Amino acid sequence: MRTIKYLVVHCTATPVTATIESIQRYWKKVLKWNNPGYHYIIERNGDIVNITDEENIANGVAGNNRHAIHISYIGGIDANGKLLDNRTAQQTEAMYQKLLELAKKYPDAIIRGHRDFSTDTNRNGVIDAFEWIKGCPSFDVTEWLESYQPQQQAA
Repeated sequence: MRTIKYLVVHCTATPVTATIESIQRYWKKVLKWNNPGYHYIIERNGDIVNITDEENIANGVAGNNRHAIHISYIGGIDANGKLLDNRTAQQTEAMYQKLLELAKKYPDAIIRGHRDFSTDTNRNGVIDAFEWIKGCPSFDVTEWLESYQPQQQAA
């Protein structure tokens, strides 16, 4: 059994119209990956699709995959390829609920965005935007988790 240290939030950095099949094809044909990039992908309607078992290593963050579970939403860029948090309300809620579930399963894991694995090159204690290796997931995960108000579940 793997030791999970991180629950990593991603965006696919694709148009919102991308399909899971096209994303998987890109991983295999262009990137030549044997393993997928994420364990879970959240579709625009909020459906969460399991891409690979949590026991398998996914290619989400180079150098940190052995101890990480990766969850991504389809989107994260605008029509010009610029970073944009374009999650639907359904994706946002699904992501929040999935992170709660995973945090219960892996209570010692830290929830981070992909960009939070960048190096603090100026050593000011903050990973600034100019230091990001990638802008993924196109929003600040910590800030979002601290301020998000989950939808009320129907009784």
